[in-house]
Formats: sequence, structure tokens, C-alpha cells
Amino acid sequence: MNLSLMRRLLCLALICCHPTLFAAKVTVDPNLWGDPLGKECISCHEKASPGLAQQWHKSAHAEAGVNCLDCHKTSVEDDDAITHEGQVIATIVSPLDCSRCHTVEYEQQKGSVHSEAATIIENRLPALAGHVGGDAIIAAGCDQCHGSKIKLRGDGTIDPSTWPNSGIGRINPDGSKGSCSSCHGKHRFSKAQAREPSACVRCHSGPDSPDKAIYEASKHGMQFQSHRDEMALSSDSWVAGKDYVAAPTCVTCHMGAAGKLKATHDVGMRNAWSLNTPISQKQQLVVFEDGDKLELPESHTSPKRGSELTKSDGSMGKVKAVASPKRRRQAMNLVCLECHSKSFAGSFMKQFDGVVKLFNEKFGKPAKSIMQALYSEGVLTPVPFDEPIEFTYWELWHDEGARARHGAAMASANHTWWEGMYLVGRNFYARFLPQVEMVAGKEMAKALIEEHVKSLDHHQWMDKPQKANPILGYDVTRQDNE
Repeated sequence: MNLSLMRRLLCLALICCHPTLFAAKVTVDPNLWGDPLGKECISCHEKASPGLAQQWHKSAHAEAGVNCLDCHKTSVEDDDAITHEGQVIATIVSPLDCSRCHTVEYEQQKGSVHSEAATIIENRLPALAGHVGGDAIIAAGCDQCHGSKIKLRGDGTIDPSTWPNSGIGRINPDGSKGSCSSCHGKHRFSKAQAREPSACVRCHSGPDSPDKAIYEASKHGMQFQSHRDEMALSSDSWVAGKDYVAAPTCVTCHMGAAGKLKATHDVGMRNAWSLNTPISQKQQLVVFEDGDKLELPESHTSPKRGSELTKSDGSMGKVKAVASPKRRRQAMNLVCLECHSKSFAGSFMKQFDGVVKLFNEKFGKPAKSIMQALYSEGVLTPVPFDEPIEFTYWELWHDEGARARHGAAMASANHTWWEGMYLVGRNFYARFLPQVEMVAGKEMAKALIEEHVKSLDHHQWMDKPQKANPILGYDVTRQDNE
């Protein structure tokens, strides 16, 4: 099998011969749509919930004759089946339900970082939101973006502690993961809405995922605001460089078609780095034969096609393909090349990589090593977030560090430095290191700092006299009578 064919079969959406539409053309027989009993649903909901009905009337579904019952109907054997006005339906329309027609999109999003959003944080979330906040915060806050496992009551109705919930990684009663309506708001399911930056910044904003502020401060965001009417957001074909050239959106770079690059519903496919971790690593993407995916650090031996590998859920899977960090970067570069020269795009990526490596070596690795030593020596309790230094360390990499790295990735100089790395440095030197001494004592703290901080070239300035002092605003060696 040649490489080009394999890429298409694996839905890696990397380098292809022709651009495709953002959404694959539905090929299901139209005779299977338009359940006659669905007309009764519409008639009733036009009175009971007219806003919902009007959203549907303006949708592509309505135009194609797809009605309420086509999406919501289910079998009495399903755990979430309820009887409603004489029909057996499910309240939740899952990605698996949508795959009846949108098969390509379902296969692409399956196993993606979006569909795994709830699973990814299941061990981290309870310690932060649960201990610091509480169950109400998890349900109304965290779960609304990340999603959670939907719980059912005995009669098929949904436990209100887990519903409403349109979290992108929602674990549905049928076992599928994700929520199409998180981006394509129900019941209109607009492609224009999903292409808007606002669809993404609903979740990608705030300390841990500061992309809203970063995008808006970047030249890309400025161009979008200035030329929004030129973006062809409602167009069936939406290929950057062909159907629109005014600006890139989140979807353009992470999902959209551009030149020879196919569109994909796997939003993490083109990400060469992990940017929301204590230490960023280049990552290879493993695709299994059943469609599941697994991120592995570049340092991990790349698995062979056909080999068995443990998946994130602990089960075994057969490897179908592996996308290296280099290949993923090449895919992202194809988007850049629609508007920028090869040298411009390459130099930008080098600057971005430089910031990531700087964070890793200067702050990420030293801080993590010190924290691990404090835990292993019993200086810190194993209970997370019960001591001030744990909050400092969390914010160092999770908030400020992520902001610096994302700022460099998305070309916002202010977020890379003043809102990012400056705050990382300030809090590393002025909060984190002093807190190490407070919890470990002077002797242990000195040893840890000497080993993990002052031994590095990045921190040699700490013990060297500096002639210029920007805090005082003058040369510190100058004599007053000069």
C-alpha cells in the first residue's frame, strides 16, 4: 500500500491530492429520512417550544427533510429509552446517533482529544474542583466543557447532576464519547457557528486555556474582526486560500481544509507539542484499527503497524498507523503556507519551539523535580492543594506557563511575555523558591535549589553582580557624586 493511500484510509488528514469540503457529503439514502411520525413532533413543539422549532426550521436538517424523530428515535432496549407522546425516544442524541449519516466525522472525532476531554482529566479534576470547589462546581462548571459520564435513573430519565451537559468529551449512555452540539449548537447544527472562534472560546478561555484572549490579541484575530464579512462562514465549501483568505480561525488551523490539506474533525491531529502539561513534550499520535487514538511522547519508541499496544483505557489494541510530530507539524504548516512563505512559516515555528523549550528547561523541569523531591521526602502531604506551594506550582505550569506557550503558538507577543513567561519567572523566583525554603527548611531547600536551579546556565545570573538595575532605574555602580 502506498503512503498516500494509507493516509486516506487512516483519516489522518495530512497530505492529500485534493481539498475536501469541511463536512463530508452525506450519502445515506434520503428515503431513510423524514419519518412521517416526526411531523407530529414538529407540530407539538411549534407550540410547546417555538424557539427550538424555529431553530430546526432554519437548519440544513429541515431543508433535507430530517426531522426530530429521525435523530431522537431509539429502541426500547436502550438504557436511556423513554416513552414520549407515544414514541420511544432518547433525550440525548450522541455522536453515535449522528454517525447514522455523518460517518466520516464520527470516525475522525472518535478518540480525539475532544472526545477524550472527560477521560483526560478524570484523575486531576476531583482534586482541584472537588476539593477547592465542590460537586456543584463540577456539574455546572467543569462538566459543561469537558463533559462527564451521563448517569441514568431506573426509568430511562437522566440524573440532573449530569444533565444538561454538552461537554465535548461527554460519555453517553450508548458508550460513545463526545457531543456534536458542543460546537454545532442544537437544534440548528450550524456549520457557520462551528467555524466561528466564539464556538471554541466558550471553553478555550480563562487561566488554563487562554486562547480567546490570545487569538483576539493576535494579528489573525484582528483580521477576523476587521473582515468577518469576507469569511464565507456559511459556505458549503470552506477551504482556506480558495473560499476565504481574510483570516484564519481556530477551525482553519486545527481542523479546516487548506490547499492540499483535508479537513478533519480530529482537532488535535496537527498538534506537535503538548502545551497544557507541566513539561511540554513533542507527541506522536497512534491510531488503532478500531478508531481509538493514543498520544505518546516522541521519546517513546514508535510502535510498529500491526503491533499490540495498551490503550488509554487499559485495553489492548492493534496499531493501524502512527503520525510523528514531524508529520503533524507538516500538516499545520500547510495551513500557514496558504498565506505565508515557507521561510516565514518555518521561522515562526522555530520561535514557537524556542519558547516551549525555554519553559521546559528553565522552569518546568526544575520546578517539577523540586516538587517530586518534596513529596518523596514527606515534606509535603500526598493530599493535593492543601498547601500554598501546590497552588503556586499549579499556576506556574497550568496557568502562566500554558499562557506563555499558547501565546507563542498563536502569535500574541504580549501573552508570550508579560502575561506569560514574565509571570512564570516572577512567581518562580519570588514565590515558588521562597516557599520551598518555608516547607523544607534552609538546608534542604539550599541543596534542592543548587541541584535543580543554580546548576543550570539559565539561572547563573542569580549569583553574578549586575551593573544595570532596571528596578532602581540607574547604574548601581555609579557614585552619587558623579
